[in-house]
Amino acid sequence: MTLETLWFVIIAVFWLGYLFLEGFDFGVGMLLPVLARDNTERRVMVNTIGPVWDGNEVWLIVAAGATFAAFPGWYASLFSSVYLPLLLVLLALIGRGVAFEYRGKVDSERWRRTWDRVIVIGSWVPSLGVGLLLATTVLGLPLDAAGNRVGTPFESLRWDTVLGALAVAGFSMVHGAAFLTLKTSGELRERARRLAIRLLPFAVLPMLAFLVVVQWREGSLWTLLTLVVSVLATFVAWLRLRADRDGQAFAALGVVIAAAAVTLFGALYPNVLPSTLDPANSLTVANAAASPYALTVITWVGAFGAPAVLIYQGWTYWVFRKRIGVEHIPAVHTP
Repeated sequence: MTLETLWFVIIAVFWLGYLFLEGFDFGVGMLLPVLARDNTERRVMVNTIGPVWDGNEVWLIVAAGATFAAFPGWYASLFSSVYLPLLLVLLALIGRGVAFEYRGKVDSERWRRTWDRVIVIGSWVPSLGVGLLLATTVLGLPLDAAGNRVGTPFESLRWDTVLGALAVAGFSMVHGAAFLTLKTSGELRERARRLAIRLLPFAVLPMLAFLVVVQWREGSLWTLLTLVVSVLATFVAWLRLRADRDGQAFAALGVVIAAAAVTLFGALYPNVLPSTLDPANSLTVANAAASPYALTVITWVGAFGAPAVLIYQGWTYWVFRKRIGVEHIPAVHTP
């Protein structure tokens, strides 16, 4: 395996980690006004992701950073072409992070609800934006021979890329409901489980439809197999939720997104950003990659840095592994 191919696989794994971890993270934020009936339950929901949300965002940073380091041509063409959606994503993520810190600073229901709205918006916008970004890189842009986008700044907004945006948002919502089923107790957990059961067949449908579109256009026999795995895992997750096996259901949803990521990046390879104008203009792992020396350097850096990040994040999840209920929430305290 060449270093170019290795880093294509590594970047795909980074995106998978982000979709899985930040997926339930976003889902909890999306469901904040749907599942919680009072401020105590909203605090329970926020506390389920409170210790881990910022660590989950690291996966987005390393995915973008690795793309910049390993495939500067891919980074330049893709990110400049979706600059406006990415700006909205960044602003939403900033607002979401501030909201987590500020919502409990003032003992006022109006204050808390304002920041709760910021959390909801800051969960919907990034999930839709990331879905649009990934759909664009898989389905392509109108690129000329120099790798520049031809047309308006909104060339990435097409029905198929919007379907990709809905795919990530829909999966995140049901993934968040499954995570709350796994991490909470009492009535909140039961409401989350019932919602996940009702929501799953419809929320995952855009993702499965998007996979079918990608498979029809760019797929091969082995990506068809991973697409089938994603469909079967969706059914298993729904059955496990009905059987009240929350851990197994959450794991099955992990298989859903893992198989989906393999399908998408497997169909994309060896391209990294196809051209919809002329296949000869497509960016590939060969013509978009950094120099061999640069790839060698970042490989050594990644070999030492990645295990440290994985160990630390795994330890964080282990420490905060127990369920949370309203009985664990102390009275409101403001400094």
